[in-house]
Amino acid sequence: MKQKTVALVTGANRGIGHSIAKYLIAADIDVIGTYHTNETEAKTAERALSTDRAKLRMLRLDISDHTTFGAFIAQVRHLLNEEFSHAAFKYIVQNAGNIIHTRFDAATPEQLDNQYNIHFKGPYLLTVGLLPLIHDGGRILNITSAATRFYLPDHGPYSAMKGATEVISLYMAKELGERRITVNAVAPGAIASDFGGGLVRDNAEVNKSLAEITSLGRVGQPDDIGAAVAALLSENMHWVNGQRIEVTGGQSL
Repeated sequence: MKQKTVALVTGANRGIGHSIAKYLIAADIDVIGTYHTNETEAKTAERALSTDRAKLRMLRLDISDHTTFGAFIAQVRHLLNEEFSHAAFKYIVQNAGNIIHTRFDAATPEQLDNQYNIHFKGPYLLTVGLLPLIHDGGRILNITSAATRFYLPDHGPYSAMKGATEVISLYMAKELGERRITVNAVAPGAIASDFGGGLVRDNAEVNKSLAEITSLGRVGQPDDIGAAVAALLSENMHWVNGQRIEVTGGQSL
């Protein structure tokens, strides 16, 4: 019988993170997911995605506040032991995030701090804190953005932090190699979700304009990313390491 494994997915209550959890559970991988404030939504995700073969358990996490990470990691350790009968997990997917749309010369110090804490400092320090709980031979995936490759209006601060995440992913891949832990960055393109206020999903003009610059003729769906992440975490992809993998359908080629 195949040994069960556990993944930790931040921001698993909606959008891309929800889809990642769904695809991992479909592959019989238990998931510890996180949410920020909407407990009702998190509990709904637990009920909707859990099966008799794998389950989702949600924990509250403010990825922007590193002072809470010690207590959060203690909760993760407890869940691993009590709910999943594991001492460690195999996968970390750093997905939680937001976006503040602004020109680079209009961004306030507070906005820059927000984007830095949520997209770089928080995931960086959380991963460091979780390292004792990840198996040797495990996998780490950092969700970044296709906007590190091309220009999008009012994406500067957000994209800069995602660019920093792609750089640190290379260093993580090198320095965790001694534990056979692979680290890669997955860069989605435009996705029809509630991210950024649902602009791509809900604004027909924006959706159409982005579809027109995408080779496959449409914007992405959360399941396009969830399926790709599950594939990258499969055993067939164990030799992929230190890479930025763009999942855009060919946006802005």
